[in-house]
Amino acid sequence: MAPNTRFYRYLALGCHTLLIVWIIAWQFFLNKTLTYSPIFITLVYLVPLLLPYKGVIQGKPYTHAWANFVVLFYLMHGCTVAYAVPEERWYAAIEILLCVGMFVGCSAFARKRGRELGLGLKKLKQVMQEEKAHFEQGE
Repeated sequence: MAPNTRFYRYLALGCHTLLIVWIIAWQFFLNKTLTYSPIFITLVYLVPLLLPYKGVIQGKPYTHAWANFVVLFYLMHGCTVAYAVPEERWYAAIEILLCVGMFVGCSAFARKRGRELGLGLKKLKQVMQEEKAHFEQGE
C-alpha cells in the first residue's frame, strides 16, 4: 500500500472511531436533556456507524466507499443541530469536522486503493468496444 493511500486509510479509520466515541459522549454524557430512550439513541445514532466499521478496520475499499453514505446522515445531523440548537453548536461542529474527515478519508482511500488493486470501473468507450467485439464474433 502506498504511503499516500495509507494516510487516507488512517484518516478514515481515526475519524470513524472518534465519531463513534463522540456520538456516545455527546448523546449519553454531554446532553443535558434526554429526550429519547437509550435504546433509541443506540439504534438510531450508533448502529449505522457500526455497520461499516469492521470493513473499515480491515481496509476494504468497497466498504470505505459505501461508508460515505452512512456518514452523510451524521453530517446532516450536525448541520441541523448547529443551525437549530445554539446550546449544542460546538458539539455539532465537532461532529461536522469528524464527518468531513471521515468522508475525505473514505473517498480518497477507496479510490486510491481500488486503483492499486485494479478494481476501477472501465471507461464506457472501452466497454462498448468489448461488447462490439463480442457480438461481432458471434456472427
